[in-house]
Amino acid sequence: MKFDQNKNRFITAFMAVMMFLYASVNAQLHDSTTFWQPANHYQPKRGRVIAIGVGGAYVASMSALYSVWYKDYPQSKFHFFNDEKEWNQMDKFGHVGSAYYLGRWSTEIVRWTGINQRKSAVIGTGMGYLFQTTIEVLDGFSSQWGFSAGDIIANTAGSALFLSQELIWSEQRITYKFSYHESGLAKYRPNTLGSTLPERILKDYNGQTYWLSANIYSFLPKESKFPKWFNIAVGYGADGMIGAESNDVSYKGIAVPPYSRIRQFYVAADIDLTKIKTKSPRLKTLFQLFNFVKFPSPTFEYRSSGRSLIHGFYF
Repeated sequence: MKFDQNKNRFITAFMAVMMFLYASVNAQLHDSTTFWQPANHYQPKRGRVIAIGVGGAYVASMSALYSVWYKDYPQSKFHFFNDEKEWNQMDKFGHVGSAYYLGRWSTEIVRWTGINQRKSAVIGTGMGYLFQTTIEVLDGFSSQWGFSAGDIIANTAGSALFLSQELIWSEQRITYKFSYHESGLAKYRPNTLGSTLPERILKDYNGQTYWLSANIYSFLPKESKFPKWFNIAVGYGADGMIGAESNDVSYKGIAVPPYSRIRQFYVAADIDLTKIKTKSPRLKTLFQLFNFVKFPSPTFEYRSSGRSLIHGFYF
């Protein structure tokens, strides 16, 4: 639907802004001369800047989302909508990732004020969770959609993944990552799965893979000589999906082959770009920006159909 496309673009644009701010701040953490260096203790002036900036951005973005899209669709009493069987739950894994990174990026922005790491993590996670929950509530008052309990569970899982690691280890030893490859299925339903590459990256669940990437060195003694940048990742994907719950025989006169809807599970090597040493702030920024992307590597795949595969290069 057009609404879903616009909402996805809106959320993606908001996350892109948050990602850039996070990377810019994080890349300068050890540069005491930069304006973005976090304060040693809480500074009220910086606190007011963040409160006004984030608060204003939240009100403006939610107002824009409502006035541009929600108001054009029939409203109703608050109600629930069960979409848990759609797309083999791939959309839920997307919600996990959005919540994880909104919390992570928001935390780094809060740290700039001088608030300690643990409190910043709690506040930052709450900021990201509020943003996503507001959208779910707006869905709940729209007659064409509804409040999805599955989405809230996924949002909670993503927030918990980030916050629990901050509170237990004061670092992210397990990172949530994403990769995409062309599935070849979007041509059968371009309005739903995307007609251009940017749209397909966002909408074609058949080509998406979501990963939990664990940094091995962070679990070893500090004197270990194991490469700090080496990760092991486990991933989840799905394939053969033309529609949300089932596949149509044809779409706009185009015959659709009888694809089997399957789940895919992966194990692969990965790289934590943020663990690669560099003195260049620009490289640090690039590493921070792109560390959410799973590094292409040899991969073992198991499919729910019972088939196992080894990929020499998988993305």
